[in-house]
Amino acid sequence: QLVESGGGLVQPGGSLRLSCAVSGLTPDYPAIGWFRQAPGKEREGISCILHSGEWTNYADSVKGRFTISRDNAKNMVYLQMNNLKPEDSAVYFCAATTHVATLNGDGYDWWGQGTQVTVSS
Repeated sequence: QLVESGGGLVQPGGSLRLSCAVSGLTPDYPAIGWFRQAPGKEREGISCILHSGEWTNYADSVKGRFTISRDNAKNMVYLQMNNLKPEDSAVYFCAATTHVATLNGDGYDWWGQGTQVTVSS
């Protein structure tokens, strides 16, 4: 299963670090993606990371502000979010795939329940 944490309310320009705890999946270290969905908007893939952590990808909307990383020894994947903007407000999900790591959520097999991020002054 996947369990996200770390969401909350932050002012514009602030930072948050989201965590995704991964357990009980096969393989042990699947590729992980982060997605978000705001009310009335489509789900957006924002970042993904290979099982080894050696390759990452970002959506243009977050490139240079967000950083994905993983600690396989702890079965954790992180999303460091800096310089947050009001348009980053959404429910953030982590997801796992045994296939190619992409920003397209259709290829993901397991999903967490989501964590709310609100960027507001």
